[in-house]
Amino acid sequence: MSSIQQMSKNHNPLLQIENLNVEFLNHTGNSIRAVREVSFTLGQERLGIVGESGSGKSTVGRAILSLIPPTGKIKAEKIALNGIDLQKLSELEMRKIRGNKISMIMQDPKHALNPVMRVGEQIAEALRLHNNIARSEAKQKVLDILKDVQIRDPERVYRAYPHELSGGMGQRVMIAMMLIPDPNLLIADEPTSALDVTVQMQILAIIDDLVREKGMGLIFISHDLNLMASFCDRVLIMYAGKVVEECQASELAQAKHPYTKGLLSCLPTVENSNQILATLNRDPAWLE
Repeated sequence: MSSIQQMSKNHNPLLQIENLNVEFLNHTGNSIRAVREVSFTLGQERLGIVGESGSGKSTVGRAILSLIPPTGKIKAEKIALNGIDLQKLSELEMRKIRGNKISMIMQDPKHALNPVMRVGEQIAEALRLHNNIARSEAKQKVLDILKDVQIRDPERVYRAYPHELSGGMGQRVMIAMMLIPDPNLLIADEPTSALDVTVQMQILAIIDDLVREKGMGLIFISHDLNLMASFCDRVLIMYAGKVVEECQASELAQAKHPYTKGLLSCLPTVENSNQILATLNRDPAWLE
């Protein structure tokens, strides 16, 4: 039995990360630490990773899938999915994991979708890559998943090209593409940052419903603390590549770390619209 086949027989947490480090070499040959000793576990829940731009939150998601550029290096004691350490898998085995056991929704669907390929064909390709099924069956499954993400006219969208879709529609297509192989884990990297508030809430509701229905684990990456508090179960707060605090999402407003408190104090509110926002003061001791 292969390592991948053993996954379904294991009763460990869905995902285990122990002492994950990611380093990059810059143009001078010096090493830059993008992720520092990050550890967490994930079950069938919604885990948020929040932080400023450059905090390393997206790099954590890409490191799980071994999608770090050649200039980067991943080191970890464990990156395990259902008890199987992904670091011990060959590149061929990892290709069977990506998009199949673990899917990742990228931030901008306009750049993630192939501009010269019809939408339906792209989603079907994600399905047929991991399943030996006929084209007609694949098409029907694509139409079904397009309905699941609340696309009203799936036949039209199936035949459309990416440039013919709105931002919200393109993001729904990306969600459909990532969920059609029925993965165990979904990583969503700021999937609503380019959308207006109304569409944003619709997309989040779709993700939430599908994750619950399919019993998946979700890693939700964002810089929006209010969104994290309302959408996730747990939250990891990252600063300069390091997790400085973990808390229940419902208790985010009562966070204790000065960095998290600083981020919260920088948020504008309707009640205090005339108030001057605080400036975040960073402490080198946060990285010790």
